[in-house]
Amino acid sequence: MSEEKLILKSDAETAFDLNLRRAKALASSGLLPKDYNGDVSKSMIIVEMAQRIGAGELAVAQNMHVIHGRPSWSSTFIIAAINACGRFNTLKFRMTGTANADNYGCIAYTTEKATGELIEGPEITVGSAKKEGWYGKSGSKWQTLPDLMLRYRAAAFFGRLYAPEILMGMQTREEIEDIAVKNVTPRQEPKKFAALDLSDIEEAKEIKEPITYQESEE
Repeated sequence: MSEEKLILKSDAETAFDLNLRRAKALASSGLLPKDYNGDVSKSMIIVEMAQRIGAGELAVAQNMHVIHGRPSWSSTFIIAAINACGRFNTLKFRMTGTANADNYGCIAYTTEKATGELIEGPEITVGSAKKEGWYGKSGSKWQTLPDLMLRYRAAAFFGRLYAPEILMGMQTREEIEDIAVKNVTPRQEPKKFAALDLSDIEEAKEIKEPITYQESEE
């Protein structure tokens, strides 16, 4: 009679198997964006990220974008996640400064439900956007939709300070798109050679006579 061995899986292994099954189901659902559709490994990342931040897997897939090889969140998702996390009241925005001026800015703020304390994020202004190089890029939405971009960036900074467990160290899609990748390699100028004097070449061709030594007579 052969003995049957009972193999018990650890909790980590069981969780991994369950997540893998969920990832396979997601990858074959046809509901994911093209970056993730049909890719089990990327779908596995979606499942894990959804569990870490307590969000739905489909919501994570629809709002996590890969820009220049880096994963990022959409700004609207960050705002929605902050509002849904249960720690804060609805996130609001206060505009500062003068419209169409460099001091025109935005502060994201809310109150903490447990204490009622007012919590404010850092002020983001058009001037700071120009200094960081976000504003002057070709096709930048900072020039056409400054009010919207100020709110998006203010929400991202608020989340990074007061809800880092939601952002998980990731930047927003708009932040990554605003970062201009510049080639800092100095341009190599072609070497310039001075005009050669033919007389110098002729002199170099001349072979000097060898020096001979005479033995002295004793």
